[in-house]
Amino acid sequence: MDEKEIAEAGEQELGNQFPPPKKLRRSLRRLLKGLAFLIICGGIMSIIVYSPLFTLQRVVLTGNTYLNEEDILTSGRLHKGEPLFQLQTSEVTQNLMKDLRIESAVVRRRVPDTLEIEVKERMPVATVACEYGYLDLDRQGKVIGSYKKLRKMPIPLITGTKMHDMYIGDDNKDKRVAKVLEFLSQLDEEALNHLSEVNVTNPDAIMAYTNQAVQIRLGNFERWDEKAKLTQDFLLNLPHARHQIEYVDFSYTAPFIRLKDKLVDPEVKVNEKAQ
Repeated sequence: MDEKEIAEAGEQELGNQFPPPKKLRRSLRRLLKGLAFLIICGGIMSIIVYSPLFTLQRVVLTGNTYLNEEDILTSGRLHKGEPLFQLQTSEVTQNLMKDLRIESAVVRRRVPDTLEIEVKERMPVATVACEYGYLDLDRQGKVIGSYKKLRKMPIPLITGTKMHDMYIGDDNKDKRVAKVLEFLSQLDEEALNHLSEVNVTNPDAIMAYTNQAVQIRLGNFERWDEKAKLTQDFLLNLPHARHQIEYVDFSYTAPFIRLKDKLVDPEVKVNEKAQ
């Protein structure tokens, strides 16, 4: 290789390392445009995230029967007015699933100000008093809710007993309450919602009451499954009764009902459309 060729190779190498001014200016412009684009996008995102237009104002709750919006806000650790896009739906879902009253939850954002929450509840079947308020129990006797003031709910209140040192997540240890839960678990939701109270003050004379204050005399805990079946049929037929009923007695093998100012033949079975 002669001196001329060596010089040309050196110039080519220098050209590769140091591009011409035009190319350098073109690359610089691209870089500046990219930075400007990122800054603009960042500004838009900041406006969206922190704008008062995109803050949590509404919670649309579906699938709930017993839980209300306040319960969901508390369990989900949600606060109205916080930026909607700062809420992590997966985190809200995890918070909700820590609530024993919730079996599953799906959380979705809806701009500009709404959070849609679909829940599937663990179903309480009875409420019982405790030293600081009231507890909701599911069919297995697990405490799945607690509150200070009695709420209007379509499940019966167990009276005649009071629970102590029981909190959410604890299991019932009261034998009378356990028997009542066993009884109530055999009623479907429609029948269960017709009951307002089950009194266990006297374990040999258990009393239940409907929402219309009709007394159901259950006696002791013997023939418990049979009495649950009779109660189920009676509660479903009660709204269609042609006469006002004072009480129904299932404590005997031959149940009978007492109408207002009239006693029905003891052999008339209540579960045969007791009219």
